[in-house]
Amino acid sequence: MAHFSCEDEAMLQAMLRQLFQSVKEKITGAPSLECAEEILLHLEETDENFHNYEFVKYLRQHICNSLGSMIEEEMEKCTSDQNHGEEVGYDTVVQHVTKRTQESKEYKEMMHSLRNIMMVVVESMINKFEEDEIRSQERQKKIQKEKSNSYCTDNCSDSDSSFNQSYKFCQGKLQLILDQLDPGQRKEVRYEALQTLCSAPPSDVLNCENWTTLCEKLTLSLADPDPVFSDRILKFYAQTFTLSPLHMTKEIYISLAKHLELYFLSRENHIPTLSTGIDITNPNVIRLLKKVRLLNEYQKEAPSFWIRHPEKYMEEIVDGTLSLLSVNHDQTHLVSQKILDPIYFLALVDTKAVWFKKWMHAYYSRTAVLRLLEKKYKSLITTAVQQCVQYFEFCKSMKADENLGHSKHCGNKQKTFYYSGQELQYIYFIHSLCLLGRLLIYTQGRKLFPIKLKNRKDSVSLTDLLVLFTQLIHYSPSCPKMTSATHSESYSPASMVTEVLRILCDQKECAIECLYNITVIETLLQPIHNLMKGTEAAPNYSETALIHIADILGRIASVEEGLILLLYGENMNSSEEESPTGAHIIAQFSKKLLDEDISIFSGSELSPVVKGAFISVCRQIYGTCEGLQVLIPYNLHESIAKGWKKTTLLSERIPTPVEGFDSVSSISQESQNIMAWEENLLDDLLNFAATPKGLLLLQRTGAVNECVTFMFNQYAKKLQISRNKQFGYGVMVTQVASTAAGAVALQSSGFINALITELWANLECGRDDVRVSHPRTTPVDPIDRSCQKDIIDRLIILNSEAKIRALFNYEQSHIFGLRLLSVICCDLDALLLLEAQYQVSEMLLNAQEENILETSESCRDFIIDGLSVERNHVLVRINLIGGPLERSLPPRMLEKGNDPYPWPMFSSYPVPDRYLPEVIRNADIQQDNELVKHLLCFNISDKQSEWIENCRRQFCKMMKAKPDTISGAALVELLEKFVFHLSDSPSECYFPSVEYTATDANMKNESLSSVQQLGIKMTVRYGKFLNLLQNGAENDLTLVLKHCKRFLKQQQVPIKSSLLCLQGSYAGHDWFVSSMFMIMLGDKEKTFQFLQQFSRLLTSAFLWLPRLHISRYLPMDTIESGIHPIYFCSAHYVEMLLKAEVPLVFSAFHMSGFAPSQICLQWITQCFWNYLDWMEICHYIATCVFLGPDYQVYICIAIFKHLQQDILQHTQTQDLQVFLKEEALHGFHVSDYFEYMEILEQNYRPVLLRDMRSIRVQSS
Repeated sequence: MAHFSCEDEAMLQAMLRQLFQSVKEKITGAPSLECAEEILLHLEETDENFHNYEFVKYLRQHICNSLGSMIEEEMEKCTSDQNHGEEVGYDTVVQHVTKRTQESKEYKEMMHSLRNIMMVVVESMINKFEEDEIRSQERQKKIQKEKSNSYCTDNCSDSDSSFNQSYKFCQGKLQLILDQLDPGQRKEVRYEALQTLCSAPPSDVLNCENWTTLCEKLTLSLADPDPVFSDRILKFYAQTFTLSPLHMTKEIYISLAKHLELYFLSRENHIPTLSTGIDITNPNVIRLLKKVRLLNEYQKEAPSFWIRHPEKYMEEIVDGTLSLLSVNHDQTHLVSQKILDPIYFLALVDTKAVWFKKWMHAYYSRTAVLRLLEKKYKSLITTAVQQCVQYFEFCKSMKADENLGHSKHCGNKQKTFYYSGQELQYIYFIHSLCLLGRLLIYTQGRKLFPIKLKNRKDSVSLTDLLVLFTQLIHYSPSCPKMTSATHSESYSPASMVTEVLRILCDQKECAIECLYNITVIETLLQPIHNLMKGTEAAPNYSETALIHIADILGRIASVEEGLILLLYGENMNSSEEESPTGAHIIAQFSKKLLDEDISIFSGSELSPVVKGAFISVCRQIYGTCEGLQVLIPYNLHESIAKGWKKTTLLSERIPTPVEGFDSVSSISQESQNIMAWEENLLDDLLNFAATPKGLLLLQRTGAVNECVTFMFNQYAKKLQISRNKQFGYGVMVTQVASTAAGAVALQSSGFINALITELWANLECGRDDVRVSHPRTTPVDPIDRSCQKDIIDRLIILNSEAKIRALFNYEQSHIFGLRLLSVICCDLDALLLLEAQYQVSEMLLNAQEENILETSESCRDFIIDGLSVERNHVLVRINLIGGPLERSLPPRMLEKGNDPYPWPMFSSYPVPDRYLPEVIRNADIQQDNELVKHLLCFNISDKQSEWIENCRRQFCKMMKAKPDTISGAALVELLEKFVFHLSDSPSECYFPSVEYTATDANMKNESLSSVQQLGIKMTVRYGKFLNLLQNGAENDLTLVLKHCKRFLKQQQVPIKSSLLCLQGSYAGHDWFVSSMFMIMLGDKEKTFQFLQQFSRLLTSAFLWLPRLHISRYLPMDTIESGIHPIYFCSAHYVEMLLKAEVPLVFSAFHMSGFAPSQICLQWITQCFWNYLDWMEICHYIATCVFLGPDYQVYICIAIFKHLQQDILQHTQTQDLQVFLKEEALHGFHVSDYFEYMEILEQNYRPVLLRDMRSIRVQSS
């Protein structure tokens, strides 16, 4: 307060005036003071300019100055607790900090200070307002005096009612009004009494002791036959609803509801019947509808304020309403003679039951409504269900007549003043439908079922009701064709039912209980069944009804539980032949639509819309791994591609708009539809890229380039894929980028260039719009013809002064480039390629050399900065191979203390020993002998199959009990013998035997690529570090790789392709052969002999990537795609099993826009080098060799299960991809998850092995 000056006071007054001036209309329009307060309390939610008000900015700054430091300290404490293992959610942190803040001394002081300041400001404003008001009144008096002097005073009258002045109601006066309102009084007296009542302040009326008696009198007066008097009564009711507190309005509302209830129960009143209908020009009907509308308006407004009052008030309103709506006249006479109940009139003024929607929205009122419905007014639900049943029976009986005049619900906009009985029944049906639909959303509402109906033997269950709703879509009469633009709210029965079902679909718990039911699904699919049987079996289904059905099926398929029901039905083990499930029926129907095998819709304007709707359902299914497996036999990708090519030909014939003519009018509507349909089909094809196997199918269509271009165009427009794809194209881009053809398509579409341009803008251009010049992304000088004009040359290879000077933010941009290099080099093939083309190691070493400060002739110190620390990290990463315990990577951050960076830097090789930890090198001889003894205890002369099974059992036993013994010489002998016997067994061999006679002397003319030569050096370095390889190993490994190259070349087919990876030998290094060479302790003869035998086994296709490079054993379309079975088979099943086994991890990948298949492909390609220690790599290879190729999938699932918490954490920090690529798999041991993998084998082996065995004869 001491620092609060007059200037501050004036400033705050100006801020408040600005605020009140901005919200003036909202406040003055409020019906009461409470409503005005409510408006101000919720201003942030309703006013988009809220945070721009100066007063709000002032408050925010005041809070920040007073409490900012304390909030930051509390947040740091919570973060510290979380780092110490106390898992705390974001919401919990916010609640904790808020609670601590509100309890703090600083908060109390701030509130006290703020309250004092505002009291001074507001008091000053009030005083100023009163002064202005007095001056204004004096001015008015002066004006009035001047006027009175200029006119004759004889014209003045003193007969004005005293109620027009300040009047205070008293007991006697109200009693007088009550007497005057008596029906026996003269009309003029009653009019005057009512006028007096309307002019009095509501608070005065409410505070009188006769208020209850007045309510009773008003209830009787509502039935007065005099229309003028009745209108004045309604005016008083409306005024009371608007201006009075809830206590008074509650009494008035109940009074009105009670009057209506008595009105409908009285036999003296002439209430219309169904046969006569309603003539809304009839004065009696007009008065009745006015009362019902007034009642309904209050119903819709009450929920906004009744929570601030005692619960009994709300319950009395609910009870009075339900009591009125439950009035049901005697049903003994004919339906046509039925007297209309109150619910018919309420449906007329509120057809979609908005009042019930608002009452059910909040738990506060919903609890009371549901309790009263269950205990007292269940008949209201019964009659609603009965009305839906009756309307359905009417629709069935009238289905043949498509010319019914449903003017109300068919969108007929012709003015009418009469509602027929048929129209009234329909309006009541819509009201019942909306009421029941809202009821089903909530658990307690669903518990009201089953419902017992009159004249019906069985009760109506939840399933029965949903089946009824679904059948209404099929059987409801067709409406005149209408466009959504002119009829935004369609009242057609099919549209209304679909809207209700959509709402139920969006509530997961409700959908599971109501919709994910085989009976409901079969009802939805019934029209499709009938249409596929032929037109004779199919009723006259409208295209609109089919579009609605597809909409609901699509929503069901978008949720996991619904998808499973569509894929497998209720019995996941039932075969397709026994009972085709929903997914099969939808796929068959969609294929027939695409192939135009169903003639019923040919030539129709809505035909493409129907096709698109059902393909969209299929898209929800084949966009998942498990869904694609089910739909593969239908070759939908081929049908969609065929339809797209046909549509493309049509769109090419569209004339180009001529200059001078309206471009819109020059292209016909039909042409626009063709172009939209073409884009729709492209999008459908693109969605195959959501899974690895789907991407293979997409590439086989030949449309991958067009699909990626379409995706880039959508990305450029910042459009989402569809309603169900919440995370954009992230996963699809990752999947596409995992293949050679996909990467080429991304490059040619402009996608990669756009990403690089955006990255460059963020790094170098900043947000300064006034900059005139910006650095270019192209290279500064052509240092190399092969150097691409991209990010590598500008951010990583900064080996000239010109490049450095050309960057505006040199250090920031270069650090990012080095981080990017670190991630890229985690892929060992990418590392070798960069090393071969750009010599990145030499470039980084030279840069470190330039960062040395010579303090004296004998002392040279490295300058420690962000760039030198990052370069040191990258140099160690790219020059040392090893798992989590086999190499130590230096941190990227400085430490606190006197020595901020204790890690040694270097500018030449070898890498300092500090980064080479002591590891267990080679296995113990005694353990080797023990395993050999176990191995040799089997009599090889026994049946070969028995020996193989015994060996597998022994391997599993040893992996669980003593996994460390499976290493060294024992592992060599075990692998040799086991693979020898497998390759000698025809039942175990998958590939035929290939004769190979080349010798070492024949290898002189065989050459290896520079990438392979660097890979050999890297392998030997790693082998010597582990004491597995000796001098001369480099030449031996070179010979083994040359032999393998020639051996595999004998099994390859020449292919003409634009993809560089298919032109010649395998492009990368052979990490599997390198691994086997190290396992065989550098013995080249044993290694190559093993590989020859191993190449006959199915496992070789999935462990040894070059084994199937342009192999003659693969179908030609698979070869031409350039996609390896490891991706479209192993990685595909990793994603499929991950969704079922570790769903949180699967969801985390999806939210991150990163596909599990991509990281798995990298792990498998380089045999987990740099991710697992050597012992675990041996166990990975041995497990797959002994137990089968499907264990490759199970090991990946086990790894993701092991990493679950880390993956979830890095999904939140938005660096999941970097984490998975850079971090080794700490703490993972194959043996720890052996029992878990055996369970996976029991559950999934038949499916996986069947698909793995089909790679040679892909039927898809």
